[in-house]
Amino acid sequence: MGALRSALAAKLADGKLIVVNAFSVGEPKTQVFREALDTLKVDKTALLVEVANHGNRNLALSSRNLEGVELVTSNEVHPFHLLRYDRAIFSQPAIEKLQLSLKNSASRRQHSAGEGEGKSPKKAARTPRTRTKKAAEVA
Repeated sequence: MGALRSALAAKLADGKLIVVNAFSVGEPKTQVFREALDTLKVDKTALLVEVANHGNRNLALSSRNLEGVELVTSNEVHPFHLLRYDRAIFSQPAIEKLQLSLKNSASRRQHSAGEGEGKSPKKAARTPRTRTKKAAEVA
């Protein structure tokens, strides 16, 4: 999750992270969707992120024919996606869900780090085995 945080922060710092209220696509027309992307000033590649149960099949149909545009759900977002595409466009519900999962992963890490303080220290690492004389003769 740390790499995902860094990739999101980099997109935000570069001004290439866009959040829209919703991807409301009335009809499955690629040209209409391309015009909508042009109004958002998406001239190169773009990653579209929507929640898993968005129920808008027209979004998938409209975006699948566009070269350099990929639609993923919020639970499939990977740092590679954010680095690969020039722009990242999130729907409001998708970014909220992602923020919640990132927040939960951070609190779990802090919680598990706090538990480790009361435990006994770990055992020392074992030294690597060395070959015995007999094993060296066989090899």
